[in-house]
Amino acid sequence: MISLLFFLPSFSDAQNSKPLRLGVAGVSHGHLHEVIVRMDRGDFEVVGVAEPDARIRENNGLRKKLDASLFYADLGEMLDKTKPEVVVAYGSIYDHLAVVEACAPRGIHVMVEKPLAVNMEHANRMAKLARKNNILLLTNYETTWYHTNHEAYRLIKDQKEIGEITRINVYDGHQGPFEIGCGKEFTDWLTDPKLNGGGAVIDFGCYGANLATWLMDGQRPIRVYGVLEHQKPYLYTKVDDDATIVVEYPSVVVQIMASWNWPINRKDMHIYGSRGYIYQDNSDEMRIYANRKEVKEQAPKLQAPYNDSFYYLKAAVRGDIQVSPKDLSSLENNLIVVEILESAIKSAKTGKPVRLK
Repeated sequence: MISLLFFLPSFSDAQNSKPLRLGVAGVSHGHLHEVIVRMDRGDFEVVGVAEPDARIRENNGLRKKLDASLFYADLGEMLDKTKPEVVVAYGSIYDHLAVVEACAPRGIHVMVEKPLAVNMEHANRMAKLARKNNILLLTNYETTWYHTNHEAYRLIKDQKEIGEITRINVYDGHQGPFEIGCGKEFTDWLTDPKLNGGGAVIDFGCYGANLATWLMDGQRPIRVYGVLEHQKPYLYTKVDDDATIVVEYPSVVVQIMASWNWPINRKDMHIYGSRGYIYQDNSDEMRIYANRKEVKEQAPKLQAPYNDSFYYLKAAVRGDIQVSPKDLSSLENNLIVVEILESAIKSAKTGKPVRLK
């Protein structure tokens, strides 16, 4: 007689099938809707929310979905009482350090919204804490889950479709956070040079730095040159609203154009190679020029867990996948991202390129 135990799932499988225990640190970020729209899927359960501002704590999208007892003013108290496996940060970029300082010693993984940190001082302290306490410290970008970006990577790295990369142009931004109607709780810190680290250079420059670092296989650049402008000083009085970042590698130049002044919403990228180019027009559509012919394509859909930030997060936390140092979400990639952004800001102040040590 065959033992029935042979057919039973392992303890590990049973654990991995349970919803991920998720804590939320801060609710002022406009991207909080990324949590709200996924709450009924069943892959995670929000067990606690921490927000120090009483007004915002009482008035946010999660209040309609969760019992009032799950909301805390103090992050440490929320962590100790609700025992999340991972915390997602939806406060200011400046607050990311405090989240890691609270979570890392408790062995709780962290995923922050882009970018990782406001500067290298914060980023290095966060990295040290994460490594010392053996936690995942991930950074989430909308563009990480774009089908076109991954298809471009495959065509370039595996198929050698356009030869060697020679230039990358990245275009990111929109009409401006005030213009598109971002909430006051969001713009209060998004337009603050301390809490956000800068304006458009941080908010949208990070996308290009993240993708370039990925496409360049984790290389640190040689030099970074930045131009920051105040095209609407009557609206954005403290921070830049337009940024151009030139990132120089030994044989590749990357130009990142990040702005709150585009007439349209855009997150597109042009990759040029020695034998052609690839234009990612949006998350699904792309144009490929090779063999003297341009072809329009719909990128194939990414497969779970690589198609969604929270599927990816659960798989990484539960050990179903390993996060490579070259991954878009990885700590290693995002330390370089912060270094590029900080160098661009320094360069803009002096008018000279910053050479990375």
